[in-house]
Amino acid sequence: MAINELRCVSTFIKAAELGSLRKAALALDISPQAASKALGQLEQHLDARLFHRTTRAMSLTDAGQRLLEEVQPAVLGMQRALTKARNAKDEWSGPLRIAGPRTTFQPVLWPLIEEFCERHPGVQPDVLLDDRVGNWVEDQVDVGFRLGASPDEGVIARRLFPLQVIICGSPAYFERHGTPTSLAALSNHRCSVFRHPGTGQLAPWHLMLNGQLVEQPVAPTLISNDEILELQAVLAGKVLGQLAGTTAAPYIRSGRLVPVLLQHIPDFASYFVYYGSRTSQPARARAFVDLAIERLSDCSQYVLTHKELMRAQRRLDSRAGKLKPHVSQ
Repeated sequence: MAINELRCVSTFIKAAELGSLRKAALALDISPQAASKALGQLEQHLDARLFHRTTRAMSLTDAGQRLLEEVQPAVLGMQRALTKARNAKDEWSGPLRIAGPRTTFQPVLWPLIEEFCERHPGVQPDVLLDDRVGNWVEDQVDVGFRLGASPDEGVIARRLFPLQVIICGSPAYFERHGTPTSLAALSNHRCSVFRHPGTGQLAPWHLMLNGQLVEQPVAPTLISNDEILELQAVLAGKVLGQLAGTTAAPYIRSGRLVPVLLQHIPDFASYFVYYGSRTSQPARARAFVDLAIERLSDCSQYVLTHKELMRAQRRLDSRAGKLKPHVSQ
């Protein structure tokens, strides 16, 4: 139905309800002249007279009564649907579509979702974890997380915290195989390599060398496209791995993993939360973004300080019965 026909029908229904074209115009916030014109257009379009009019009153004709009975329920239903759609962004209950990387981010995302759902039990998280960079609009994402800002146009991105990638192993590994003291020494060690799930390519280790970010291929003893399996192999003392700080941090702090080659830890990427226009987002999406920024902006839980890294390495040195030279920042 064209918008002028909708306006004509709405004017007709309101005039029938109130028994006055002037009152109908006032209720619809239009001029009496506009209301009279709309009603005249409808009667001309239908080639039927809808009201008996006098200077003091108006009443429906038989044709007008039949039309009112047919169109009033449909128009009222449409008006209710429009009002519901307009108010939907202020509702708390309902689905919340969240996207993020499968690798490295699972330990971060679940505590955030758990806290949010405890606050707002009517929210239904719909979580899509995928290492590919999908299309924010096509995937119908309310809130997304990525390494680096989303390339999609019209998406707002807020930085959260940096990604650390740390070469580390278990104390048992170093007791059995020794500790690498240089990048060249890695060729004598058992290393794990991650196969990117999206491309199938083996990911090189990312390292800082002479102030520059470099990609260091390593001869793999273990290849996996699953970060949790790689973590288990490193914890078991079978291999060295370059693990994300989000994964390794709690194990390094507890002493189950030990970082090495600290001077080569790169600083090359950060996690971002991204979302669409806040004015058009549902209230639950706006609140989830606010919680993510509150909990994860420069979050120390997932980023190890240089002091923490040095302390962990000194524990390894003490266990080996020797003290290595201080590693400069």
